[in-house]
Amino acid sequence: MTVTLHHERHGDPSAPTVLFLGSLGSDLSMWQPQIDALAETRHVVAVDHRGHGSSPTPQGPYTMAELGGDIVALLDSLGLDSVDHVGLSLGGAVGQWLAAHRPDRIRTLTLLCTSAAFQPAQPWYDRAATVRADGLASIADAIVSRWFSPGRAARDPELVARHVEMVKGTTDEGYAACCEALATWDGRDDLARITAPTLVIAGEQDPATPPSTMQALADGIADSAFHIADPAAHLANVEQPELVTTLITAHLGVTS
Repeated sequence: MTVTLHHERHGDPSAPTVLFLGSLGSDLSMWQPQIDALAETRHVVAVDHRGHGSSPTPQGPYTMAELGGDIVALLDSLGLDSVDHVGLSLGGAVGQWLAAHRPDRIRTLTLLCTSAAFQPAQPWYDRAATVRADGLASIADAIVSRWFSPGRAARDPELVARHVEMVKGTTDEGYAACCEALATWDGRDDLARITAPTLVIAGEQDPATPPSTMQALADGIADSAFHIADPAAHLANVEQPELVTTLITAHLGVTS
């Protein structure tokens, strides 16, 4: 069963649509720098995963197919045949699933700080169990410690604090059930099926999906380009907003 996802729309609805889908534990506000830039020339749809932000939280576990199905249902409800999908981490995994299984809906693909398989699976099951037992707030600081490079975190404690609150705003069940979706998903064999032109962006200091992991994505997708943001950890679009926005706009062929 699909979920009616919370989303925000910006820009000209008659222009080509760019869809932004974020990290595990985030809400759509993580894309604000890119939303502001792209809405000048594109129709922008920013989306909260199920169990995240203002989207509803069905009981888990979830699967990647269900998360992808939520996006297809959203596109159908908005009358959108296809979109330029920009996804980070979990959002990038959903983008890969869509590009492989519903290629008619994905015009181009941008993958940031993600992977074709988040292995081994057991740590994700363990994290889900911890969140259900102790609450997401118990590990929010540890999660965000991986989102920004050490130098940026030291210079900008307010940025870190704001994102800790973002994580705490995610429901415990939504976070845990999405951990289970990552644990059970392996998209490595599907990479060769992806035909959408793909931009792959890694964070040089990202401990979760390092450049070597992202290079494997680029190697597996035929029509792809690979870039490294430095310095940047897991939320590369927040730490390097100008660079990431420039790369995305060039990939989409956006002209001002």
